[in-house]
Amino acid sequence: MTEIVLMSDSRVAAVPVVDCGEELLDVRVGESLAVDLRREDRAGAFAYLRRGVLARLLKAQESLPDGVRLLFVEGYRPPALQRLYFERYSDALRADHPDWSAERVREAASRYVSPPEIAPHSAGAAVDLTLVSADGQELDMGTRVNATPEESDGACYTDAPRVPPQARDNRRLLGDALTAAGLVNYPTEWWHWSYGDRYWALATGAEHAIYGAWKRTDLGGETAQSSTHLG
Repeated sequence: MTEIVLMSDSRVAAVPVVDCGEELLDVRVGESLAVDLRREDRAGAFAYLRRGVLARLLKAQESLPDGVRLLFVEGYRPPALQRLYFERYSDALRADHPDWSAERVREAASRYVSPPEIAPHSAGAAVDLTLVSADGQELDMGTRVNATPEESDGACYTDAPRVPPQARDNRRLLGDALTAAGLVNYPTEWWHWSYGDRYWALATGAEHAIYGAWKRTDLGGETAQSSTHLG
């Protein structure tokens, strides 16, 4: 995809899901990735990813230059939490723009939070991450992780034009490693990458997504089964 396709786009929702049933794994086991705790929750859901996504992150990390590592920020997000995030951000946009239609609010919100019915995080397919130095210092990426479009004046977009050269180089380093490992970026968020979800399938031309929404009671979900209908 050369254009910016938002998560709210009907083409994303139209991608079929055939869930492969792959389990969620805790990325903290083995301490192979540096894990940030800014999104830590009581159940530890934030630290889980599908096995295939974690494998690709480890592959990407191996390709980084000496002295640079991935910093994992957030992976799995229970559907109820995803819904809460989307509704809160939509409410804030609606308050700031009372003249906007419901469709415009939904579209604008999806630049930053995926609509819950297709959310890659709720499939265990998406990861928010950045780069750190050997001593654990975050590299300059132009904005903080999870900066909103409003807060950053659009600098959160991966290819934003007004990003300092060093930050641009760091984004390119992150992107090259993750792209080579098979992940795709959500272009309104330089930190958001995914594999196996509906957005990935649309971006890569895959026939279907291989990961659908995963609900686990021990991770804040409603059931213990994977759904083949949600992304």
